[in-house]
Amino acid sequence: MMTTAAETITLTIEHATPEALAPFGQVIGRVPHVSPVSVDFYKGAVKMSYPARFSCEHPVEITVAHMDRRPGEVRYMERHFQHTQVFIPLAGKPFVAVMAPPSAGELPALDQVRAFLFDGSAGFSLHLGTWHEFPFAVEDGTDLVVILSSQTGYDLKGKDAVTEEAHGPDLDKKDIVARTGHVFRFDIPE
Repeated sequence: MMTTAAETITLTIEHATPEALAPFGQVIGRVPHVSPVSVDFYKGAVKMSYPARFSCEHPVEITVAHMDRRPGEVRYMERHFQHTQVFIPLAGKPFVAVMAPPSAGELPALDQVRAFLFDGSAGFSLHLGTWHEFPFAVEDGTDLVVILSSQTGYDLKGKDAVTEEAHGPDLDKKDIVARTGHVFRFDIPE
């Protein structure tokens, strides 16, 4: 593992759009170019659109993460092998998500790591195996609904005392700084 200072890779924050997120997952929210379909029983008052895919091999947990601002620095990235994790904002507060596409290797492709700003009107569902860090609040007191596998909690409890990484049937959480000598940084919007 690395013991010297990490080299910084600066990320530019992009707006989260369905097209930009396609390699990582799906936007959950209103999508301008998708027309909602009326549900017959409600005479057009209820419309459904853009179904995001969700899969899980274990019982599903729906939690609420209460977040305050933290520095825009990514040391750890993780991926899930047995579920497609979902993050949905409450109260319209914006947040930033850092992701890399799924990969067959032990680490994400560092040149494919991207940061996305969600304006609070939509969330996202990750593809199976998408590398990510837990989202960053733009405002203190931001709440996100997190839909995830119960297995993730068990895997996180198996944190290695030496490497501070966690691994299990569902979770692969890696210390990017220790393994590559690089840290990702971005400026949290004001």
